[in-house]
Amino acid sequence: MRAAVFSRSSLVVTARIAIGCLATLGLATGIASAQTYGIATMQPGTLSNATGSAIAKVMQQQLKLQTRVQPNAGESTLLPLVDSGEIDLGIANIFEVVQAYQGKAAAGKQEKLRIVGAIHPIRIGFFVRKDSNIKTIADLRGKRVTLGFSAMRTIDDVALALLATGGLTASDVQAVLVPNVVRSAESFMSGQADCFVFALGAGKVTEVDASVGGGIRILPISSDPNALAAAQKMFTALYLTEVTPRPGLAGVPEKLQVLSYDNLLVTGADAKDELVYNVVDAMVRNKGDLAASAPWLAELAPDQLYKKYPVPYHPGAVKWFKEKGLAPQ
Repeated sequence: MRAAVFSRSSLVVTARIAIGCLATLGLATGIASAQTYGIATMQPGTLSNATGSAIAKVMQQQLKLQTRVQPNAGESTLLPLVDSGEIDLGIANIFEVVQAYQGKAAAGKQEKLRIVGAIHPIRIGFFVRKDSNIKTIADLRGKRVTLGFSAMRTIDDVALALLATGGLTASDVQAVLVPNVVRSAESFMSGQADCFVFALGAGKVTEVDASVGGGIRILPISSDPNALAAAQKMFTALYLTEVTPRPGLAGVPEKLQVLSYDNLLVTGADAKDELVYNVVDAMVRNKGDLAASAPWLAELAPDQLYKKYPVPYHPGAVKWFKEKGLAPQ
C-alpha cells in the first residue's frame, strides 16, 4: 500500500485551518456564554424593580446566566417589549397582562405574551400623612387624589376600584394626573396631592415615610362585603388580604385589610422552553435567596404559581408545573 505523503506546505495549511476552526468554535462559544438576558421592570423604588432584581440575582448565581434588569416607565410600556422578544422576561400585574393579551391596551394586541408564574400578591392602597384627618377612603371626597397613570393604565382602574370601596368615583375627588406610581408618590411629597397610590412594602413607600414629617399610613378597606364587591366590578381578580405592623413595612399602624391582586413573571412565546423551566425551578429552589432581597417573595408558593387566567402559560413553565402535579395534565 502506498503511504500517504504530505508536504510541509500542506501541513501548515492544514494546521492553519484547524486553528481557524478552533478559534471560530471558541468565538461562538464565547458569544453564547456571553448572552445577556433582560428582565423588564418598573422604575427603581417599586416592588416590580426589586422583584426583578432578586430574580436576576438568582439567575446569575444559580443558573450562571448573565442577567440585567431593565427599568421602564410602567407595565404598559414594558409588556410590548416582552411580547416582541426584545426583552426576555418581565414583571407585570395580572390586569396589565390580561388587557395587553386581549388587545385592550393602548399598544394593541400582544398575543405572544405568556405567563411564567404568579409570584406574589400586590397589596395596594392610598397613603396619607399619619396626622391627616383622612381616616377612611370615604374621607377622600373633595381631596386631591393621584389618578391617570398613563404609563400604567390598569393602575388607574385599581385606583378607581379603591375609591369605589369608599363609595366614591373620580368625579368625587380632585384628580392629580400622574404617569406612574413613582410620580404619584413624588406629587404627594411635593404637596400637590393629599394622598398617593402605591404598593405596600415598596422602597419608595419607605422613602416617603422617612421624608414626610410624622410619617404616613395606608387607608384600610372597609370590612363591609359591599366594599370588596364594588371594587370587583372593576376587576374580578381583586381580593382582600390582612396585614399587620412589622419592621420594614411602612404605613401600617395596626392590623387592617388592604386590596390585593397578583403580580406575574411573564415572557414571550418565542422564549426557549429550557430557559423558562430552569427559571421557575431556580426560583422555587432558592426562595430564601429571593426573599433576602425582596421580602414579599417569601410568599412565593409552588402551588400558587399556576392559576387559571385568560392568558396562556409558557410551555417551559407548564412542563415544570405538570412534573410537580400543579397543573392540569
